[in-house]
Amino acid sequence: MRILLYTGKGGVGKTSTSAATALRCAELGYRTAVVSTDPAHSLGDSFDRPIGKDMTELAPNLWGQEIDLLNQMDKYWGKVQSYLNTIFAWRGMDSLVAEEASVLPGMEELACLMQITHLADSGLYDVIVIDAAPTGSTLQLLSFPDMARWYLEKIFPFQRKTMQIARPLMRRMTDIPMPEDDLFESIEELVGYLARMNELLSDPTISSMRLVLNPEKMVIKEAQRAYTYLNLYGYAVDAVICNRVFPKELVDSYFDIWKNAQSENLELIREAFHPLPIFEVPFFPQEVTGTEMLLRMAQTIFGSVGERGGEGDPTNHYYTGKPQEIFRQNEHYVLSIPLPLVERDHVNLHRSVFDELIVRIGNWKRNISLPMGLAKLEIDGAKYVDDRLNIFFNAEGEDANVTPDALKANAWQNLMTRIGGKS
Repeated sequence: MRILLYTGKGGVGKTSTSAATALRCAELGYRTAVVSTDPAHSLGDSFDRPIGKDMTELAPNLWGQEIDLLNQMDKYWGKVQSYLNTIFAWRGMDSLVAEEASVLPGMEELACLMQITHLADSGLYDVIVIDAAPTGSTLQLLSFPDMARWYLEKIFPFQRKTMQIARPLMRRMTDIPMPEDDLFESIEELVGYLARMNELLSDPTISSMRLVLNPEKMVIKEAQRAYTYLNLYGYAVDAVICNRVFPKELVDSYFDIWKNAQSENLELIREAFHPLPIFEVPFFPQEVTGTEMLLRMAQTIFGSVGERGGEGDPTNHYYTGKPQEIFRQNEHYVLSIPLPLVERDHVNLHRSVFDELIVRIGNWKRNISLPMGLAKLEIDGAKYVDDRLNIFFNAEGEDANVTPDALKANAWQNLMTRIGGKS
């Protein structure tokens, strides 16, 4: 089974790319489900036909679904939300305000993504293509599985046992609503879904994240940050889809400035995302909606239809390995990145004002967006280890208390702040 998740800044063409990928997979005979987890669904618009909250057959071997947010929230968070509503009402909070306050930040996106767990474990599909919400919302899922696992192992058993003992006494002393055992069972089930979701999405043999972007500087910068955080959390990114590239045959002088800007930005994309393959999609002469245009887009991205596992198969792993890793080594954090197989005489590391690390080796350049935890630290040097460049960040002093979990938490907070996600 394969799970292909497309993410990127809003409006870059994630939905069209997801739909085109799903159509190609269905053409190859894979039982394919394409689902939208974006609250502002546009998957049905892309196929130019209605797609509801239930699985809808779109073509042979192809089914689509625009996940119903409210239904998913009730399914996975309903009992917990009901208890929180009762607590807030007991404190005198207005019922409408209480309902809003009982939804944790990011819970909507997670509830949608947990549907992926259900589809994957159903055994009904060979390929699941996810048209994800814009970057900030999608990446909120990264911090939840670690938090949930810690809660389940450290706090949950103690709380449940304590409540079983204290509940009869508390009811005699106060009228505050007490959580029943079914609430704890609901939380345990929720955490189990989160753990399974994390297991599926972080397994590189099953799941691949793919970044969709346009050759525009702001879009590229956001995609860089997403790429860094996906690597930090161990999610495999195997390709970049660069959408809406002006074709070479466009010779109207009106577009000369735009074409020159795109040329420079395409070079930046190659530098920023090396060694990932980059698939360029032209700015088509008409809107990409309907089966005919989606198949044309699939042809452009993946090539001609062949056999399963051939060059035109979207389920291929386009890149294997770890493009960049972050780990602790004694008094340093180490950022490890692969290097092209060319001769290098020296390494020049430069820190930009945008919390980026620019690595120059001869004529080779790489722009790396740093998580907040690393952006605060001084660089102590770099050295080659096999075919990778290891860059050392000094973690001594007060910054030495930064743990890997704290680094992830800082990264998530930084991401939410910088790209306008929820906090």
